[in-house]
Amino acid sequence: MNLPNIISKLLKAQNEFNSKAYADCFTENAEVFDEGKTHNGKAEIEKWIDKANKEYRATMEPLEYNETENILSAEISGTFPGSPIVLKYHFQFADHHIQSLKITG
Repeated sequence: MNLPNIISKLLKAQNEFNSKAYADCFTENAEVFDEGKTHNGKAEIEKWIDKANKEYRATMEPLEYNETENILSAEISGTFPGSPIVLKYHFQFADHHIQSLKITG
């Protein structure tokens, strides 16, 4: 699967539970929408993913990437009810970083 470099970095950071490296994949004023909440800016994104990493220990296995729409489908496994599940990651990019990420079921 041919993924943009920044998504490959995000996957690596997630699978290593490296919250700082995960947040570094985003622009300074990026936003993440997940589970009905919006997280704004790198610092808030790092805090959100750090909490999620500690709580769920979720890893990502990419399944399919739609280059036209910048949507990654990935199997997510962790310590949460219903694991594993497939989620869609809707990306918008700016300056080789992630500007916006919306995670849907």
